Amino acid sequence: MFDPAAGARLFALPPGCDYPAELIRGMEQRLEGQPPEAWAEIEIFVNTTRMRRRLMRLFADGPPRLLPRIRLLGQLAADPAVDLPPALPSLDRKLDLARLVLRLIEADPTLAPRSAVFDLADSLGAVFDEMYGEGVDPAALEGLDVGEMGGHWQRALKFLMIARQVAETDALPSPEARLRRAAEALAARWAAAPPSHPVIVAGSTGSRGPVALLMEAVARLPQGAVVLPGVDPHMPADVWDRLGDARTGEDHPQFRFAAICQKLGRVPWDLPRWTGCDPVPARSALLSMALRPAPVTDQWMRDGPALGDMVTATEGLSLIEAADPVEEAQSIAIRLRRAADEGRRTALITPDRTLTRRVQAALDRWGIEADDSAGEPLHLTPPGRLLRQTARLLGEGPGPDAVLALLKHPLVSHGDRGVHLRNANALDLWLRDNGGPSVDSALLTRWTEAKGADPNWATWIGGVLDRLAATGAAHLPALVARHMAEVQALSPDLWSQAAGRKAREVMAALEASAGHGGPLRPSDYVALLDSLLQAEESRRPDTARPDIMIWGTLEARVQGADLVILAGLSEGTWPEPPTPDPWLNRDMRARVGLLLPERRIGLSAHDFQQAACAPEVVFSRARRDAEAETVMSRWLNRLTNLLGGLPDNRGPEALAAMRARGDLWLNQARLSAARVDRLRPAHRPSPRPPVDVRPNRLSVTQIEKLVRDPYGIYAANVLKLRPLSPRRPEPDGRQRGQALHRILELWLIERHDPATPAAREALLRIATEVLAQVQWASARLTWLAQVEGWADWFLEGERTRQAEATPLRPEEEGRFEVPGTGVLLTGTADRIDRRTDGRLNVIDYKTGRLPSKDQLLHFDKQLMLEAVMAEAGAFRGVDAAEVATVSHIGLGSDRKETLHDLREAGDVTLDPRAVLLMLQKLLGAYNDRAQGYTSLRATERQLDRFDYAHLARFGEWDLSDPAQPEDVG
Repeated sequence: MFDPAAGARLFALPPGCDYPAELIRGMEQRLEGQPPEAWAEIEIFVNTTRMRRRLMRLFADGPPRLLPRIRLLGQLAADPAVDLPPALPSLDRKLDLARLVLRLIEADPTLAPRSAVFDLADSLGAVFDEMYGEGVDPAALEGLDVGEMGGHWQRALKFLMIARQVAETDALPSPEARLRRAAEALAARWAAAPPSHPVIVAGSTGSRGPVALLMEAVARLPQGAVVLPGVDPHMPADVWDRLGDARTGEDHPQFRFAAICQKLGRVPWDLPRWTGCDPVPARSALLSMALRPAPVTDQWMRDGPALGDMVTATEGLSLIEAADPVEEAQSIAIRLRRAADEGRRTALITPDRTLTRRVQAALDRWGIEADDSAGEPLHLTPPGRLLRQTARLLGEGPGPDAVLALLKHPLVSHGDRGVHLRNANALDLWLRDNGGPSVDSALLTRWTEAKGADPNWATWIGGVLDRLAATGAAHLPALVARHMAEVQALSPDLWSQAAGRKAREVMAALEASAGHGGPLRPSDYVALLDSLLQAEESRRPDTARPDIMIWGTLEARVQGADLVILAGLSEGTWPEPPTPDPWLNRDMRARVGLLLPERRIGLSAHDFQQAACAPEVVFSRARRDAEAETVMSRWLNRLTNLLGGLPDNRGPEALAAMRARGDLWLNQARLSAARVDRLRPAHRPSPRPPVDVRPNRLSVTQIEKLVRDPYGIYAANVLKLRPLSPRRPEPDGRQRGQALHRILELWLIERHDPATPAAREALLRIATEVLAQVQWASARLTWLAQVEGWADWFLEGERTRQAEATPLRPEEEGRFEVPGTGVLLTGTADRIDRRTDGRLNVIDYKTGRLPSKDQLLHFDKQLMLEAVMAEAGAFRGVDAAEVATVSHIGLGSDRKETLHDLREAGDVTLDPRAVLLMLQKLLGAYNDRAQGYTSLRATERQLDRFDYAHLARFGEWDLSDPAQPEDVG
């Protein structure tokens, strides 16, 4: 197939070629006149599964011929001729290193949080894998001098030396070490006995050590060849020469080619072409100059004018600069839809998985499902979410929100799914009013007794919750076994679908390697499970369209698309920043002989250059993300700057044309977003129901609501709507107030002398007993500390109050028929004292802000209404008498007492008789059908919100809008 060659046999294909198609075309040219069996003798090594599938598809398209052997470079170790022991499971190594990292963190907690154990183990394993892959002996770490470096790097190197001992004691080689040994074994075998059949390495840049080693071996075979993808044919020799130093050149797209040519004694600017393919020479030359290394970009001024007409060079290029990621995704989706309508194959290439999910969601409106090479992150699939949800319940008393999220998961059921959901919804409603901070079998038993619910269902879920909550720190096999048993009890069909089968593989691997894990806390197990699930993808069933593809950047080499969209072209996204290495800094890596952090940027740059030479290309980015303005990707920035600096070549006109072509899709996206049916906003409601259905019983606290938000009274008392309590109850001001009221009620009932030390002891004793019923430990301690804080102040005031009046029985209920209104007023007085002259003092405890005198009269009428009821003898056990004073006792942060003398000389407003007249007038107004219940009539502050504001459609109108009365019912 190949003529004899004096040196290594390297071939090049320029950027933009359909690499798989050109690979086959080049073989056809070299096999012309050969017998049919010559095709079957060829052995091809490719770098990705997608490249292999594309080659197989092209061969299947004809003409008929025998197929070559197509193998993956990553599966070299599977060669039956390579006699190697099996690889050490990656998870075994991870767990071994995690134990070591955990000991390090426990010895020095300043190094990292405990939750980072498994991430650090992954990064530590990656360091050793890279050493094995690049042929670096871990013993080289001993030669590193870190005496002048910071303490962190000194501690990190010391730990690397310890971890090295763990890695070297492995009975089996790691997957990367095994791949390196396989490459070395093949290279040695071929050197001793070269194969007679053709061997071709296709599509790889040699970025991994074992692959580069194999490429070198194949290039030296008598019938071997390496076909390099995307070699820049326009870069001059002096620029190639600058790529020899990894410290300055590794982020360049052509750096890897310069390195392999240097090892094989070839010059990259003089490599022979595999075929004559050169699809977009003008654009390729433009991109080559734009991507030249930073030290030589001054050559733009010298060489730029020779590029020719930039309008011609940029034909087929579009630039979308969206306002935000949502608009970017919408624009891309519309461009993909148009391409599908035109019958063109299109590929979206981006490393931004969030953007691809947005694009897929936008395509869903047309029923288009793209062929996503990455699939769906396993931890976001239903099985992955269920595994994570249940893991988080290990060792925890789960709250109602966590339990209900678990019960309503689409894979959880107990028998019939419909019956299961009815039970879950019924439990949801009951827990809102009767639940606590956690849910267990005892609480579920209370539910079944109170509501007559299905006891079997409650026993099933209660047992699972109890067993999960009872799981404490244990060895990893026990944790995995408990977790697997309970998750399968919740979902018998967990493993049935494609994502479930993938999740089962992950869990099976964890079960097999669990013996390496040692003892872990449940929180450590959660971190481990998260790291395992996040590292995997689940391929969707084969229902996607083959003509709309979503690729990662590596797959830009596969080509074969008529239109390529390069999206997410902002710094930090494409290119992604180098992954932080907590173990070796840049200088240490260079001295040891490891790859520099810029390697990933260089590979991404090469993928960008390859894809940007497709027949038609759309560059896309968002000007800002969710947090701030974004910075244009360095490669796109170089291209636009170069075009802007070539006015004699019509560069600015070319850039404007690129933006105009992109604006076409941006404008369509904006029109699509604006094309919605706009409904007329709701008006401020003021419903007027019939008088006979209006409430005839109100509490003293509801009178304030009738003044401030009459609509709330209508919704609660006429429509009979009640706001749902939150799923997860929290200790709030209302519960604190109830507890403090109960404490003072019991203390007054016991009749203590506030002047004696026993009074304080009794107050704290009662507080301890009452707060013991509070379900939140933190709230119990906080509220008890608050009682201790105001106890002395309260008792000092109590001595004065009890010297003037005797407390009657506290928390007495009252009922009062408001004359002339037909409304029964109800209420409970916190406290009523009888003075020595027979008059009464009405007292109210407050844990919040105390109302002013004006608020007391016009809005917060509770205390004055209780005075009206006391003078009418409405409270049980309290004979009618004149009320002398009303007062608020503040027991919150505003610790003070406000005392108001009623019928104060010259002030008739604080007269209960005047308050009664005001009440009669207010209630009488609502006995008229013409009076509506206006929403948010008199809010104290503009930001105040009430329970029924959403029902009134507040937000579609504001507080300045007039109410529109409307007869209802």
